[in-house]
Amino acid sequence: MQKSLFLFFIIYIGIINFATAQKSAIFTDNLRDFNLAHDLYRDHQYLSAQVIFEQVKQQNKDPEMQSDCAYYIATCAIKSDQNGADAIMENFLSNYPTSTRTNAAIADVASFYFNQNNYEKALQWFEKVDESNLNSSEMAQFNFQKGYAFFATKNPKQATIYFNKVENSEKFGAQAKYYLGYMAYDANNFQEANKQFSQVSEKNQYKEKMSYFQSDMNFRLGNFQKAIDLGEIALAKSNADQASELNKIIGESHFNLKRFDKAIPFLKQYSGKKGKWSNTDYYILGYCFYKTNDFENAISQFNKIIDGQDFVAQNAYYHLGESYLKTNKKQQALNAFKNASEMDFDQKITEDAALNYARLSYDIGNAYQSVPEILTNFREKYPNNASKTEIETLLISSYITSKNYPEAMVLLEKNKTAANKPAFQKVSFYRGLEFFNANDFKEALLMFKKSISEPSNPEFLARATFWKAETHFVQNQFNESVSDYTKFYTFDASKNTSEFKNIDYNLGYNHFKLKQYEQAILFFQNYTSQNPSDKSRLSDAFVRLGDCNFVLTKYNLAIESYTKAIELKKNDVDYCSFQKAICFGFLAKNNKKIENLTAFLSQFTKSQYRDDALFELGNTFIIESKNDKAIASFDQLYQEFPSGIYAARAILKQGLVYYNADNDALALTKLKKVASEFPGSPESLEAVATARLIYVDSGKVNDYADWVKTLNFVQVTDVELDNDSFEAAEKQYLDNKNNLAIEGFENYNARFSNGSHSLKSNFFLAQLYFANAQEQKGTTNYEFVVSKPKNEFTEQSLVRLSEIYIKSKNSAAAISILKRLETEADFPQNIAFAQANLMKSYFEKNDFENAVIYSEKVQSNPKSTEKVRSDALIIVAKSAIKTNNDIKARSAYAKLQEVAKGELAAEALFYDAYFKNKDGKFELSNVAIQKLSKNYGSYKYFAAKGLVVMAKNFYGLKDAFQANYILDSVIKNFSDFPDVIQEAKTEKTKILTEEEKTNSSIQK
Repeated sequence: MQKSLFLFFIIYIGIINFATAQKSAIFTDNLRDFNLAHDLYRDHQYLSAQVIFEQVKQQNKDPEMQSDCAYYIATCAIKSDQNGADAIMENFLSNYPTSTRTNAAIADVASFYFNQNNYEKALQWFEKVDESNLNSSEMAQFNFQKGYAFFATKNPKQATIYFNKVENSEKFGAQAKYYLGYMAYDANNFQEANKQFSQVSEKNQYKEKMSYFQSDMNFRLGNFQKAIDLGEIALAKSNADQASELNKIIGESHFNLKRFDKAIPFLKQYSGKKGKWSNTDYYILGYCFYKTNDFENAISQFNKIIDGQDFVAQNAYYHLGESYLKTNKKQQALNAFKNASEMDFDQKITEDAALNYARLSYDIGNAYQSVPEILTNFREKYPNNASKTEIETLLISSYITSKNYPEAMVLLEKNKTAANKPAFQKVSFYRGLEFFNANDFKEALLMFKKSISEPSNPEFLARATFWKAETHFVQNQFNESVSDYTKFYTFDASKNTSEFKNIDYNLGYNHFKLKQYEQAILFFQNYTSQNPSDKSRLSDAFVRLGDCNFVLTKYNLAIESYTKAIELKKNDVDYCSFQKAICFGFLAKNNKKIENLTAFLSQFTKSQYRDDALFELGNTFIIESKNDKAIASFDQLYQEFPSGIYAARAILKQGLVYYNADNDALALTKLKKVASEFPGSPESLEAVATARLIYVDSGKVNDYADWVKTLNFVQVTDVELDNDSFEAAEKQYLDNKNNLAIEGFENYNARFSNGSHSLKSNFFLAQLYFANAQEQKGTTNYEFVVSKPKNEFTEQSLVRLSEIYIKSKNSAAAISILKRLETEADFPQNIAFAQANLMKSYFEKNDFENAVIYSEKVQSNPKSTEKVRSDALIIVAKSAIKTNNDIKARSAYAKLQEVAKGELAAEALFYDAYFKNKDGKFELSNVAIQKLSKNYGSYKYFAAKGLVVMAKNFYGLKDAFQANYILDSVIKNFSDFPDVIQEAKTEKTKILTEEEKTNSSIQK
């Protein structure tokens, strides 16, 4: 039919073209043309019909015919969707307002647009229809179509009005009730929706559609089993979008019925709203995994709840923490519980999360806050919590385990309850140890006294008493120290302490310092008889036993003790060997003395006692009348130590040997050498006096006078005045009248700048200034002393000068003096002091090469203290970090971990974690950081840096959530450390950049 009509149309077009020339001859029957156009119109050949209608309208002047043609022309334009069709129809309505076809035209246009699904345009035309001119059939169609147009354009109120008009229609009633039910469902009016759906539930064309809606309605009404049954029916014949929603309905229905294992397969098939899951979706699936003990999958889902701040997020973080606990990931659990505890949407969850956060903080440590503070805050916020007793027990224990003694003391001072007394005793004791190790002995003593004042635990009472004695000892308060050591000795609990093994040694040292040598011997003998494992301390005890017996002139016993010390081959072997030789001298066994001194010089070529040995050997040769050997020994002494303390005396001794042997010429040569090279020294004065005797004996007094005039330190006419002036000042000094002594020495130095006592006067004056905290005033006096040839005051002056320069930050001057002290000192402690401060000075100047050299010297020096050794290791480590020498840094920090305490231990642990992270050992690195947080959480700087490394570890372990959470926490909580904040921000930017590259925000 369509094909024949098309052929007809082609032929007809040709006829019309031909007819242009011969209209009147060929077509005279317009009615026939009209009917032909009408037939084409009914066959939907609108363009062909429109052409003929226009031709008829032009040829036929009958008004009715023209009106009908205009109607069909406009209708064809509408139905063929021509441009301007609306205007053509409007022209028809305007030109033929009385046409009987007007209402039908409007209705037809409205229906046409309705059938084209152009509901907005359809409604424009529906509004123009005169409903009074519609018959019942037309009215039913009009009401349904207009109602549906309102429904489609989201106007349910108007749609309901028109659907209600046809709900009893045989043709449109079922459809109207379906849409009325759907709108009620969409408005959550499930009672009305059920009423409408029930009336069409048996009709197959709606049954499948309604299964979805009825499943959802029953879910919303809490009829979960019915929702499941209806959902499963609908699922089989649903499209992709409906299937996704039905899986969600069925899955969540099983979830609400606590059938978590059955819920999981359906929930996993849900594709989300516009391809995205909500936080609630993740929570429900995560909770199902949690309840079925699939904690890894639960963690995966809970972790996708990003930036949530609502009831769902709080629940998710809480169960995330629980899941981490079940998989023994305590650090991650701590972070999750912290998050949940900071939300207050569900107070019960907030409280329980805070409890778990507190427990975990105690268990593994916390870098954000001190553990005692967390436990105290929980106790104060939830005073009626069922775990109150447990928290109080953990709080007391945390003061010890966290080593956060400063904050612990603050909290305990505020809360001095009877229950807290044991904790106060322990914490004040450990805080005292921290002050002691930091050389703050005043505060250390205060803390030990506080610990003793709360004698809850006998063991800690004993330990605090011991360390109180130690504090007195290092401050040279030996009587107080003996008293406390003795108390410690009497406590029964002392025997159970680690300190007890050295008590005899310590008491022996105290009595030794008090010059109570008989008592010292008793305690040193007690100690040595125990055969302690500490061979260094055992060796030192034998050395002091030897010294005590030496002072008491028990030389045989002294030799015995020195020999035992030598056999241990630990400390001071050269000293003991030298002392043995001296003992033989006092026993009048000069041959043995000479033999031992000779052996000493052969064995100890670098010993600090070598000059002493040479001097003693020379003196012993003099006693044995072996003058040539004596002269040779003194020559060797002067050659090896030309600026040493014995240099002047060695030459003087040679002069005296020659003088006693009546060899005046050689005697004068030596004596004049002393006067010229060591002017103003006591030896130079003795040399001048002896030379005077030689000149007088030989009758060459004028030669003597001429020679003396060349010596600026001998003012013959002022000798008595010189002596009187110095002795007056010295008397005030010896009587401890310091102000008068200062005035006296200042006057002496002004009048006798190169006087015979100028060395002593300058030294004593400098010491007085130092004691009066006027160190800077004494600088020139110390400099005068050290500018002279080495003397009995040189070493102490070098020590004092270096202390002054260090305190005043004059590093260049300090380094110069310290280097002299290192090479010239006779006391090992001063050599250790010089090396330690050279190490620190070079490090502060960023001279890392020399800092490392002196660090190694400090570590190899047996006289270095444990703290200084720790300082040496940290300087080696920091210098290595500064110079990017990872190998040396690793080694130094590893050694430091074994000996360091306090902040140094925190730093060492941080770098242990740092290097493990660099090696890709992320889990081991986290273990080190947890140890850092637990044991050294009070050192916030390294705790914060440790958290940044922990974030890197978690990112290395593919846990971007934990990494970002930790970095955000660092940025939020550690504003005191801008360098750490910047590092955290930089690391967070890196992570976000990488996450964007990998598009890791996958929904499931």
